[in-house]
Amino acid sequence: MPVLTDKLDDNIAIVTMSGRSATQSFSMEFLPEIATAIDSALNDASVKAIVITGDGKFFSAGADINAFAEAIEKSEAPQLIRELTGVLHPLISRMRQSSTICVAAINGACAGGGLGLALACDARIASPQAKIAASYSGMGLSPDGGTTWLLPRLVGNQVSRKFFFENTIWDAEESLHKGAVDEVVEPSKLVARAVEVAKLWSSWGPHTKEATKHLLDVQTHHDFETHLKHERTLIEAAGTTDAFREGVRAFIEKRKPKFD
Repeated sequence: MPVLTDKLDDNIAIVTMSGRSATQSFSMEFLPEIATAIDSALNDASVKAIVITGDGKFFSAGADINAFAEAIEKSEAPQLIRELTGVLHPLISRMRQSSTICVAAINGACAGGGLGLALACDARIASPQAKIAASYSGMGLSPDGGTTWLLPRLVGNQVSRKFFFENTIWDAEESLHKGAVDEVVEPSKLVARAVEVAKLWSSWGPHTKEATKHLLDVQTHHDFETHLKHERTLIEAAGTTDAFREGVRAFIEKRKPKFD
């Protein structure tokens, strides 16, 4: 199977793009399969976090260029692009809006739509072999996959502008320095460290995770007073949850809370 899913005992699923699903992720042959694997984990109530990784030298290297060439010859390129973004864009929206924590374990080349997939995750752990690139400019394309929304929130607007217009490739250390990834670890420890992060970040109550992700995403286009009202609405809703009751009990009893 090009896309493999392993479910660990601690409520974490590992989705691995292997073989051509890593080198040609964003083709109509493989992208629906990748989306199905991630969606299955997002929709599984027993899964609290997903680690997404690749295979060998590739995390996700983007599009099938031969398919693009064929579509150009048939005058079907806009339709192919529409179909691909029609799968990718709803997927990354679901990842951002879900209470499920998503962690990218970037083992190698991460480009184009693969970069969007990694940036849509809540955290990114990279190996020293990781490289990230936009790669749109050299193909005569404009960016997609949420990259122009997600990257500026991590590294800033002007740094992102240079990244796209200079068609830059960042290695793991530069990605860490710029803020595009959170950690760089040895390849043998990459997935294990991503699982550690996933386990910690997913240990809180469902409302806490979903609301926190939402608030961090919308804060950039709220004025302060609007955002305070939004926070108030969500924290009031949190007051009705089992997690809130458990958190209060645990604090009083001087123990760690246990959230479902």
